[in-house]
Amino acid sequence: MLDDELRVVGCVDEFLRHLRFGQDCAEGTTAAYASSLVLYLNWCQTTSREWREAGAALGAFILWLRYTPDSKSATVLIGPGREPVRGERRVNAILTAVRGLLAFAVTAGEARPEVMAQIYELGSTLDLPTELRGEGMAVLPRAKARHRLSEPDTTVDRASDEEAVALLRACRLARDRFILLLLGRAGLRRSEAAGLRREDLHFVVDSTVLGCPVQGPHLHVARRANSNQAWAKSRHARCIPADWLVVQAYDQWCWERKNRALPVDSDYVLVNIARGRLGEPMTPGALNELLDRLAGRAGIERAVSPHMLRHAFASNVLDAGGAIDEVQQLLGHRSPSSTQVYIHPDFGRQRAAVERVAALREPVGGAR
Repeated sequence: MLDDELRVVGCVDEFLRHLRFGQDCAEGTTAAYASSLVLYLNWCQTTSREWREAGAALGAFILWLRYTPDSKSATVLIGPGREPVRGERRVNAILTAVRGLLAFAVTAGEARPEVMAQIYELGSTLDLPTELRGEGMAVLPRAKARHRLSEPDTTVDRASDEEAVALLRACRLARDRFILLLLGRAGLRRSEAAGLRREDLHFVVDSTVLGCPVQGPHLHVARRANSNQAWAKSRHARCIPADWLVVQAYDQWCWERKNRALPVDSDYVLVNIARGRLGEPMTPGALNELLDRLAGRAGIERAVSPHMLRHAFASNVLDAGGAIDEVQQLLGHRSPSSTQVYIHPDFGRQRAAVERVAALREPVGGAR
């Protein structure tokens, strides 16, 4: 983290390095924190506040975030009909980064301990009613963020089966078909797909010769440092079964890749073959660009993101009779609650559930 004179902002830079290496956060997460902290530091500078002491004024910071389009200006543009510059979810994410920085500064001795009371409502379990504490419950500290906006309930839509088929038909490259199937029939995140290496794909009946005890075609998702900034979100590796469509699409992609005679022989599964540096691994953002081009070619009016195909995969597994714990493992979620937002039940399945309920019958004995 550098200031306007290209000097390192010591404590902030240490905090970001702590996130990246001390807490093993993904590079994308660290970058998101950095961009949030830039906004906070700019606000402190434009309003003549010391960033270590500005925790008590986060309410003014929220107003600035919502209604100041220029991050270097102190002017708040607000009035009737004025649309917020940043939504509630984005503001809360920025506040999370700021609280983390200030708490880190207190721990490192860079800020006064009183700052914690400015950003958190501090207490202990002794503040809870007796019926909530329970007998023999240890006295534990509690902290609740003082500044947080209420986020509207929003759901990420799934890609329909018709949209997925239209995208497949719009593909002109075997690689692009394979990408769509990785997202829509294996449920990979875009970064997981872009980070796949050849060693991760065990598309054979018996993989024991490869040192893998898993039977049947499958692929492995592992977190590792990748040159294309593709980073598996979960720290825990997982194995995903591959059906014949995915295996066949990969065979066609391998044939296409071999005939291209690319200048770079990369061990990444997905590489550039038509644009960019040929043979180099595709970036996660390139998958979004690919879907945008395919959607335009297929005549799909709305934008279809890689994550919408992942939602479609989860819903289709459930519609086919899969259990919630199976979807949880396939998606790589640690908690079932994370899987709930990916569930988009087919209306036909909802109707069948209603029709399975026994019809009302007249009570025995004619009682009413």
